[in-house]
Amino acid sequence: MIETLTSYFSYPFVRYALIAGVLIALCAALLGVSLVLKRYSMIGDGLSHVAFGALAVATVCNLAPMTVALPITVIAAIVLLGINSNTKIKGDAAIAMISVGALALGYLLLNIFSASSNVSGDVCTTLFGSTSILTLSQTDVILCLALTVVVLLVFIIFYHKIFTVTFDENFASATGTNTKAYNILIAVVTAIVIVLAMNLVGALLISALIIFPALSAMRIFKSFLSVIISSAAIAVICAVFGIFIAILYGTPVGSTIVAANIVFFVLCMLIGKITKSS
Repeated sequence: MIETLTSYFSYPFVRYALIAGVLIALCAALLGVSLVLKRYSMIGDGLSHVAFGALAVATVCNLAPMTVALPITVIAAIVLLGINSNTKIKGDAAIAMISVGALALGYLLLNIFSASSNVSGDVCTTLFGSTSILTLSQTDVILCLALTVVVLLVFIIFYHKIFTVTFDENFASATGTNTKAYNILIAVVTAIVIVLAMNLVGALLISALIIFPALSAMRIFKSFLSVIISSAAIAVICAVFGIFIAILYGTPVGSTIVAANIVFFVLCMLIGKITKSS
């Protein structure tokens, strides 16, 4: 097994996949803690469907996918936050409306206008990730690295503000914190992570990278800082194991990473119950 992995990692695209997978999982886990605690965890699912619709538009118009998907998804994140805050359409209803609408329109555009001979295969790859993580370039890896630095800086510089906005938005607002600005900051960074993560796990599985590490960490740890650190560690471990297993046994990368997260969540849940009873 070690010899097989060593031979595989002699190829640059495998090394790129591992580096990008770890970085994206790390960013998603850091954002996931705040999103889960604020009950915004399904925003990731809605924005991933928006990103799929944007990619469909880029494909039909023969444009670079990132140049279309990134700004549209960021705008959708801000709009979705505004819908949740200011109108009668709130919570899961707003997410479902944008999510299903973008997914349906994207698939419709691909079927009507796409010149590809295998539309179903292209859609499956985009939705479930397939092997697209193994086609990353050095530029994609550098982009993931830059994003990771930005996310880490955001959490280090604004840690206390994010903490107060996450746990008690009304108190934070009363103390003079611009809660709307920090919510928009979290939403924008989440949108960027989701667009990049589509190459790793696909549009339908992105929420798993956001939700599972945070929930796993919360089964064992209680403080905000310990949950963030452990969530990041869990995400990285699951990403590495998932990519290794996918390489060795030829399984889909995204689905394998999600399966690793599920197994880790069950283990953390059992550990949490044992520590409580003891």
